[in-house]
Amino acid sequence: MSRVGKKIIEIPKDVKITISGSAVEVQGPKGKLTTPIPQGIKFKLEDGKLTAERENDLYTALHGTARALVANAVTGVSKGYTQEMDVVGVGYKADLKGRSIVFSLGYSHQIEFVLPGGITAKVEKLQRTITQYQTTITLSGIDKELLGQVAANINHLRKPDAYKGKGVRYAGRPMKLKPGKTGK
Repeated sequence: MSRVGKKIIEIPKDVKITISGSAVEVQGPKGKLTTPIPQGIKFKLEDGKLTAERENDLYTALHGTARALVANAVTGVSKGYTQEMDVVGVGYKADLKGRSIVFSLGYSHQIEFVLPGGITAKVEKLQRTITQYQTTITLSGIDKELLGQVAANINHLRKPDAYKGKGVRYAGRPMKLKPGKTGK
């Protein structure tokens, strides 16, 4: 039994759902997303509520996954998603130039990260209590999967150091630093 698959998706008034044979198209004030439906799963729209049903118990794993993907699309087109990334380290910086972010992360060269379509970024200095904090990059978009992948790619440009915490890290996630060597 899939508990996630049984949950009902509440549809906001400004969101329009179109169900075709193999996809669910969700259109809202922030944009339009199409989510593919796996074989054996069907969606029904009744009175502003969307439910996922499966043909038999062979599709139990896909039941919850398909429902979660459609729920993410509904939330994305109505509210959107954001992800904050902190740039930490002396001399590290990030600048927004058009559709790309230019990073200086301690390498001999600058790194230009081009943002894919549907993702917007804002670079600003916020009030943080992190030592050697430089700037915060706020990524936003309607597609949760694409936003998470872009954030992961930015994180991989310079992963946070385990001893000083220098690098590009996810904001709001606690990071436990290792103790350094102790002298005798």
